[in-house]
Amino acid sequence: MLARHSSVRIVPRYGATTTAAVDGVLDQTTRPLLKDGLLAFAAESPDGLLVDIQHLELADPALVGVFALVALRIGDWPAIPFALVTGRDDQRALLAGQAVPVYPDARSAEAALKRPERRRAGRVPARTSARARGFVRGACDQWQVPELAEDAELIATEFVENVLRHTDSVPRLAMELRRGKLTVEVADESPRQAVVREGLDPIEAGLGLRMVAKVAKTWGSSRCRSGGKTVWAVLRRR
Repeated sequence: MLARHSSVRIVPRYGATTTAAVDGVLDQTTRPLLKDGLLAFAAESPDGLLVDIQHLELADPALVGVFALVALRIGDWPAIPFALVTGRDDQRALLAGQAVPVYPDARSAEAALKRPERRRAGRVPARTSARARGFVRGACDQWQVPELAEDAELIATEFVENVLRHTDSVPRLAMELRRGKLTVEVADESPRQAVVREGLDPIEAGLGLRMVAKVAKTWGSSRCRSGGKTVWAVLRRR
């Protein structure tokens, strides 16, 4: 007899706020699939993400912490509201100790979501790092955060040059100012994630990400559901 493998399925329900309906089984095998899938949905959800888990079987209750992990990561980027939706009392009891809001239906969740005021610019093609720096400088001047311009230019330069060096994509640059935090992000069509290299040669490709890690509050590389990835970094106003 063939072994039966558990699975999870995430079905989008796009609207004012993206809702992902999840069904299947949450266990050790499907946990990373669920986490990565929800993060990919979040990467393309501009205003918020609601996750309907009513039809998800929680085979191992200890694994519900995956939703708190997703919420923590989404809190850094793309910094959107995140909540769970279920009308089941057993699920709500399991999630009571988690740092994730849970609502009985999508309507009440939508009404409760708090969307922070934000300014956003892009997403523009950045075929050269010089063009990226000019775009960043202009946005920082317009938003009156000149003290962040130098670090933001460094980040944009590294992200754009990595795309031009390692992929056939045209980098797409965007910026956002929210609650005193400035985000610089570059999207491309390659699924290859950005990583910090351990080489000692200061001109080796990828070592510039060490500088990004030093100046940014946090940074990361996120897969997008439609393909490709977005590399992002967050700067805090001094």
